[in-house]
This record gives sequence, C-alpha cells and structure tokens, in this order.
Amino acid sequence: MSDDFEDVLHAVGPRLRALRRHRGMTLADLAVTTGVSESTLSRLESGQRRASLELLLRLAREYDVPLDDLVGAPRTGDPRIHLAPIHRFGMTFVPLSRRAGGTQAYKMIIPGGEGHVEPDRKTHEGFEWLYVLNGRLRLLLGERDLVLPPGEAAEFDTTLPHWLGSADGRAIELLILFGQHGQRAHLRVRTS
Repeated sequence: MSDDFEDVLHAVGPRLRALRRHRGMTLADLAVTTGVSESTLSRLESGQRRASLELLLRLAREYDVPLDDLVGAPRTGDPRIHLAPIHRFGMTFVPLSRRAGGTQAYKMIIPGGEGHVEPDRKTHEGFEWLYVLNGRLRLLLGERDLVLPPGEAAEFDTTLPHWLGSADGRAIELLILFGQHGQRAHLRVRTS
C-alpha cells in the first residue's frame, strides 16, 4: 500500500475520537446510539481496529456527516458543491457548510402564506446568528416581538423560547449560523 493510503487509514481513529469529543459524547453514549460496543469503538479510535464500511456508515449517520469526512477521503477534482435541502417545520434549510461539529451555516427559506400561522415557540440547546437577505422576518424571542427587514441581523441563545416567521405573509430568505453547543459568532475586523 502507498504511504498516502496508510496515512489516511491511520488518521481515521483520531478523527473519530476528535469528532466524538467535540460533540460532547462518551464512548458509552455513542455505543447506545449506534449499537456498536464500547470496546469496538475504543479500538477504532485508538487505531487497534480498522473500521469496516458497516461501522463507518453507522458513525456517519449518528454524527450526520458525509462518509468522506469521517475517513478524510481526498476531494475529487469536481469543485461543485451539491447542496441537499432539508425540509422541517414547513421551512427549507440549505446547508452551506459540511464540516463535522462546530458552527453550521444554512440558508433558510420561510415560504409565504395566505393564512395566519399561530407562533409555536421552541427551545433547544445552542446559539443562533441570523441575517435577513429578503423579506421581513418576525422574530419572537422570549417576551420580545421584533420585525427585521433585509440587511438586519440578530443573535440569540436558543434556550430562550423563540419563533421565526413572516411579518407580512411573504417569503423570507435568511443566512443562519448555528452553534449546537452554544458557540457564538465572533467578528474580527482588521485595522490597517
């Protein structure tokens, strides 16, 4: 086998361990959710066992990452990004980042509608930053009721009850940065 191929194989275990730790999971947690024994997971992470396709597929599904990201497969020559929209809660989320863990980026589309939608405020772990591209966003955040026009941004802890919807019944497009473990967006400006 070539040295490059061996390097890729040896990097799988440490990559799996780093991803699990970044997600704040123990081997016991991962064993429960994947059905793979703790000892097998430990041997995979330490490099004492090579991962089978079956094990890698289970881990990729659990971490919600492409299999290529788990094994560190080299990118092919195709520079195009194939975005697969996710449809949830009547909205469309287009993932803009493919990095496992950490802050995730999405384009979010809230469709327009004729009828009145009763806000159903949700809470979950994390921190969210959003920027309105098009439309007028109604953001209910705790006791606040805000309307954000295009060009405005908001940032909030998602453990506060919140709801996003149209302020005027028209479609809205947003950019969203979401940190599942509470990471906040930080902007750094260079001065010359």
